[in-house]
Amino acid sequence: MAIQKWSDEITIVELSDDPQFTEDLDALMDNVENNAADVVLNLSAVGFINSSNVAKLLRVRKVMLAIDRRLVLCDVNAQVWGIFLVTGLDKIFEFTSDVAIALASLQMDMAAADDEEPSDSDDE
Repeated sequence: MAIQKWSDEITIVELSDDPQFTEDLDALMDNVENNAADVVLNLSAVGFINSSNVAKLLRVRKVMLAIDRRLVLCDVNAQVWGIFLVTGLDKIFEFTSDVAIALASLQMDMAAADDEEPSDSDDE
């Protein structure tokens, strides 16, 4: 797995198939707990996920929600997408078609949040 710190606010994770998938998610959990950043999970190299993998993804999502960060899954192939659909997890996780769109979405939301924060000069 490659964990790339794209910026101070965003981490990109390139996941691969099992047995590496499980180890990758364990490493991601360690990274998330030590580095509060939004995470883009690139699933382009993942051909199949099992119930254990789904449970780990749900744990990662729970941690991300607890620290008020976003988890975006992208580049999901048809077989893996089918698993998300059948389990109803397509409504739980956030998906984009590729890494570039995930990054754009996260950056746009950060910019919008920055615009909404009142500045100190407004108080005077």
